[in-house]
Amino acid sequence: MNFPATRAHEGTWRGVYTHLDEAGRLIDRHRSVVECAFPDDGEVFYRQTIRFDWEDGRVREDVFEGQVDGDKLRYDTETFCGVSWETDDGLILLSLQRKDEPGTHFYEIICMGEGGRNRARTWHWFREGRLYRRTLCDEMRDLR
Repeated sequence: MNFPATRAHEGTWRGVYTHLDEAGRLIDRHRSVVECAFPDDGEVFYRQTIRFDWEDGRVREDVFEGQVDGDKLRYDTETFCGVSWETDDGLILLSLQRKDEPGTHFYEIICMGEGGRNRARTWHWFREGRLYRRTLCDEMRDLR
């Protein structure tokens, strides 16, 4: 499978992550730079490099990679494992288990706007089967 919706996200995205509790109250907000790449060789199909920056000066950087597994991409990192897949109308869906937070699972939906310049990502976090957090990511493709 060629993963056309996933490939359409290639490049650098700048945005803001907003974390809300189950009642919609702000938990955290920070800036992000996300690089989506497709290496030319090896078993890795997709590589995402992320940098988070908080107002208080904290910085976090992560890299994760996906490998093709039939019609899904499979991820297995230090912090999570799971899969992503595409819908017929170009949405990307993820189902991921957190390794660093036992009993925590989240679903992510990635939607790109017409023209490919903007995208929105929503995460729905569950712990022991109960919704406890949502994450909203508003991003713009870096055209520099």
